[in-house]
Parts: sequence; C-alpha cells; structure tokens
Amino acid sequence: MLILRQLVRFLFTLFLASILIFLLMRAIPGDPAQIALGVNATPEAVAALAAQLGTDRPLIAQYFSWVGGLLSGDFGTSLTSRTDISPLVIDRTQVSLILCGTAMAASLLIALPLGVWSARRARHLDGLAITAGSQVGIALPSFLAGVLLVAVFAVQLGWLPANGWVPPAADFGEFLRRLVLPVIALTAVQASILTRYVRSATLEVMTQDYLRTARAKGMSVARALRRHGLRNAALPVLTVTGLQLTSLVVGAVVIEQVFALPGLGSMLLDAVSTRDLTTVQTIVMLLVVFTLVVNLLIDISYTLLDPRLGRKAETPRRADR
Repeated sequence: MLILRQLVRFLFTLFLASILIFLLMRAIPGDPAQIALGVNATPEAVAALAAQLGTDRPLIAQYFSWVGGLLSGDFGTSLTSRTDISPLVIDRTQVSLILCGTAMAASLLIALPLGVWSARRARHLDGLAITAGSQVGIALPSFLAGVLLVAVFAVQLGWLPANGWVPPAADFGEFLRRLVLPVIALTAVQASILTRYVRSATLEVMTQDYLRTARAKGMSVARALRRHGLRNAALPVLTVTGLQLTSLVVGAVVIEQVFALPGLGSMLLDAVSTRDLTTVQTIVMLLVVFTLVVNLLIDISYTLLDPRLGRKAETPRRADR
C-alpha cells in the first residue's frame, strides 16, 4: 500500500509540475509567434505562424496538446527553426544521461569504499588524509576541474582530446577518449561529497548498540559492518545519492559548455538565449520528470531496504479500526 501511495503522489506531483511549467512559459511577455518572426513581421505572418504553432488556441487546448505530445514522444516544434525538436531532444538526452550516469557510477565506486575506510580509520593518518582530500574535492568547482584537466591532459600532454563528442555507435574507442575528462571533472566533486556522507553514516552506525553487541560476540569490525551496519548506513546515503544525481543532471550544463558536449543542458541554454519557449518548456519538463522519477525510486528503495517504514505507515489505519 505504501508503494501505491508513493506512485499516486508521484503522478499528482507530475501533473501539478506540468501545469506550473506551462503557465510560467505563458506568463513570459510577448507573443511566441511575434518573437519567432521578429518585430518587423506583418500581422498576417504572425497570425499564420500562430495558427501553425497552435498558440492562437485557448490555453487549455494548448496544454492538453502539449501533454499529449509528450506522452506520445512528440516534443513539439521549435519556434526558431520551425522543425520538430523530438529527434534532437532524444539525442541530447542520451548524451546527458551517459555523461551523468557514468560520473555517478564512478563516484559511488570511489566513495563507498573510501567513506567506509575513512570511518573505520577515523583516528589514523590514512583516514584523516581521505577526509582532507574529500574536503578539497568539495571546495573545487567542477568547471575549474574541467579547465585544469584540459590544460594538463589535452594541451600539455596531448593524451586526450579537449572537447567534442563522438556517439558510441560511430567509434566506441573515440567515444571513450572524449568521455574521460568530463567524467573525471564531475566525479571529482561528486565522489568527494558522497565520501563525506558515507563516512558520517558509517560513523553513526558504528556507535549503535547492535554493532557493539556484534563486536562483543567476537565479530570483527569489518564483518559486523557488512552483516549489520551497512544496510542501515545505506538509507541516508541513498537519499544523498538521489539528490546528487538530480543536481548532477541539471548542473552538468557547465561541464557540457567546457567540453563542448551536445547535451540537454547546452540545448536549454541555447533555447533560452533565442527565446525558443517550446524547447525550454519541453526540456524543463523532462528535467522535472527525471527528478521526480529519481525521488520515487528512492522512496521505493527505502521501503524495500527498511520494511519497518511500510509497517509504520499502516499503523495509524489499524489503530483507527
């Protein structure tokens, strides 16, 4: 029942978000057709383009047309190029998801062992070194890390290309070479943040009575953590991971600009600069959908990792009966 309520809340939030985005785009001053044609366009040309784009229809009709198009994979027509943006949005989304997904996977592979190790060795030199390194990583902006990586590995050493994108289907080797530097730039910051949270969660778990009891029964620290501690430590880390993933997708626009990657963020910036409201509206909605989906998956994962949450949610109803 708890998962069902989470799904209903997700759909309701998605519905409200779509209305809010649609109304905000319509609140921007100026007729979209007039903006697309320029100030010198004749009223007849503006009216013809408005009829073509459907912006002369009632708002309720425009809203349902837009939502229906999104559900069917039709993302609309660009106001500037007058072409269907669906293929371009799909291609740009793939670039952003590959970049951010790879960076987040690499961040977790680094942060989980380092965070647990630094918690276990909190009073030793290696633990303090990991903590200090994570503090430096948090303070380092991703765009600055990208610029430094380009200066060293692309300009000075010439080992890797400085920018550009090659689809994996075209040349997988070149695709990997161009993916390395932007992924490292994003991973340096994300891994540092996650390492700090994993360390804090592990330290908190290590002070719990059940872990001390396991140690009193003869278990080593590592075994006690594996059997009893890491599952409880995973709950706050899971929340932070979801938040960081959504912020990573939204914030990757800076890295896309540094490395000239044709991602969703750079497409959004281009659409904002040209006042292509249809494209802006669609991309913002896709980002909202991604954020809500990630939050839904986190909520469901919470329920699966800790069944007590589901039982607590059902307790008030049983008491009322």
